[in-house]
Amino acid sequence: MQRSSARILTSHAGSLPRPPALQPLLLARDEERPYDAGAFEREVRGAVSAVVKRQIESGIDIVNDGEESKRNFTTYARERLSGWEGRERQEGAPLAMIYGRDLADFPEYFAGRGNMAGREAVCTGPLRYTGQAAIQADIDRFKAALAGASVTEAFLPAVAPGTIEHWLRNEYYPSDEAYLEAIANAMHEEYAAIVGAGFILQIDDPDLPDGWQINAGMDVPEYRRFAALRIEALNHALRDLPPERVRFHMCWGSYHGPHKYDIPLKEIVDLVLNVRAEAYSIEASNPCHEHEWQVWEDVKLPAGKILMPGVVGHASDFIEHPDLIAQRLGRYARAVGRENVIAGTDCGLGPRVGHPEICWAKFAALAEGARLATKQLWQPAAARG
Repeated sequence: MQRSSARILTSHAGSLPRPPALQPLLLARDEERPYDAGAFEREVRGAVSAVVKRQIESGIDIVNDGEESKRNFTTYARERLSGWEGRERQEGAPLAMIYGRDLADFPEYFAGRGNMAGREAVCTGPLRYTGQAAIQADIDRFKAALAGASVTEAFLPAVAPGTIEHWLRNEYYPSDEAYLEAIANAMHEEYAAIVGAGFILQIDDPDLPDGWQINAGMDVPEYRRFAALRIEALNHALRDLPPERVRFHMCWGSYHGPHKYDIPLKEIVDLVLNVRAEAYSIEASNPCHEHEWQVWEDVKLPAGKILMPGVVGHASDFIEHPDLIAQRLGRYARAVGRENVIAGTDCGLGPRVGHPEICWAKFAALAEGARLATKQLWQPAAARG
């Protein structure tokens, strides 16, 4: 990845607004209903082109395709795998609830949410990657949108094996280890295609920390063993890929809710740093995790690594003030070194803020905050008095 010795670069976590005309086409494809494939391709190409332009206009240095071809970051992966089937959830089948620990304290709040209820996806045979045409189409659309554009770098996201596992229940493989290895071997093909196309590969793994909520009966040592196995599978999926072409994004599920029982970053930060990546994108602005910049005063960022704190959030439609963004960036820069910080977002803003223009306003604030932080961090000591 590009790093800068002269200024704070800007990027984000991935998902961006989809145009209204594209959304019903994505839904129809997800639900395997008839849809106009030609119209779908035109809409996606137009959306990717528009979203790249808006990122550049907003001041984002490291851009992506907005994940415009994907309705949901988990369902898209299932579309690119064979060996599973969809079915109605059976009575008593486990529910993967990303608010499992919070539910005990706030049952009325969560009543009726039905997280992951109804239909479920189940692995019933050998997993194989079948998304070659789909990932190539993503690559081709993105390259077309970038033609003639001036950006520092470009990335494409892909979901981690451990997160796929949470939303694709195993009925075929004899053990968690065997199942995770199968997912990793399948997804390796997508990861390699992204890197081979010249893009940064962003691995999305929200379920690294939010699996703590899902597995509500585990204590911290048990959960660390659980998470370490999933990171081992991810590193297997990243085999042969240069770490400097990989960045790792994690969050605590990013659902709007209490997050009272999120596992603290300090309990898993060493596991995060074990991922074969050069850069690490973490939540850093929501009220449950903003204080965790202090973790980096005690934990040394390994040499050559980059930290991308989410200094702009998705948890509300408030547009962060650039001065606040600069303050947040300053804390991280003083902890890990200014040249090792990229300004990012907590999670994808597209599906989680109230209106697309709020997303772009947050990006503009992010860029301005990075400029302010740059001025403060690179200002000669003499000029500071």
